[in-house]
Amino acid sequence: MQTDRHIVIASQLAEKFNAAFEQATPNVTVISMPRGREPAPPPEAEIMFAAPFHRAGANDGYAPPPGWPFGLRWVQLASAGADLYPNWLFDVQVVTSARGVNSRALAEFALASILAAAKRFPDIWLDETKPWKPQRLSLAYGATLGLVGFGAISQMLAPMAQTIGLKVLAVRRSDTPLPPGVTRVKDLTDLFAASDHIVLACPATDETRHLVNDSLLAHAKPGLHLINIARGSVIDDDALLRALDDGRVGLASLDCTEPEPLPVEHPFYRHKRVRLSAHTSTYTEDAQENLIAKLAENLRRYRAGLPLQDIVDPSRRY
Repeated sequence: MQTDRHIVIASQLAEKFNAAFEQATPNVTVISMPRGREPAPPPEAEIMFAAPFHRAGANDGYAPPPGWPFGLRWVQLASAGADLYPNWLFDVQVVTSARGVNSRALAEFALASILAAAKRFPDIWLDETKPWKPQRLSLAYGATLGLVGFGAISQMLAPMAQTIGLKVLAVRRSDTPLPPGVTRVKDLTDLFAASDHIVLACPATDETRHLVNDSLLAHAKPGLHLINIARGSVIDDDALLRALDDGRVGLASLDCTEPEPLPVEHPFYRHKRVRLSAHTSTYTEDAQENLIAKLAENLRRYRAGLPLQDIVDPSRRY
């Protein structure tokens, strides 16, 4: 296997990223191509860097372009989630995801949400209309954090949470042992019943759609803080609103919704127990550098004939 041969990559990512990747990676030509529904990579391209084709919750089932997959042998997704791409994109030899690229940013965002809830940010900030008096706060220390899924994000978050004294529970699909200090619970019902904070960090699939529903929330520990850094589709919004209104859920910190953006009349904007952000948790200064490093490592493996990292299972879509 020739490990230094010249390779042409068609990329839907930003021009700035393409130039930086080309500069950081020897013997590569990156040809920019438009984002959109009908990618037509040049015939000499054997790899494609794919940007998300649609927003979360907006897939309309459009058809593949004539000739797909052209001469492509590998498609590298720019995101960890595979739900933002059409099914036909996976009709190539191999598709890999950007799993783990933003795991630290997402873990920090989840931890910040926990601390903000305990310290009642931003409610305790004073202005001239509020009386000057201390407010009752809580400790994060000693509380229980439940993790739905134990992939790259939860693996980063768990030790951070343990450092500040949180007890960490988790459910995961596989039988892979959990690290020291993280307790596996039998199922989601037990996890929701035992946790003060729940972080949703699972992929968006048909199986996880509306995973958080009336039935599951009926078992929630009263006052539960629900944090979603996964996908909006994991939550049944109507069920969450009912649980917020009756107190089963004390606070929802939502960095993702379905659809994105939410329509202006959606009650999440106005609900006093909802903290809503515009899927902004991964917008950190290291995002491009991390993605370049991830893609460069997979390119090194590709050239050497080694197995690629984070291959997407088309049947599971992660």
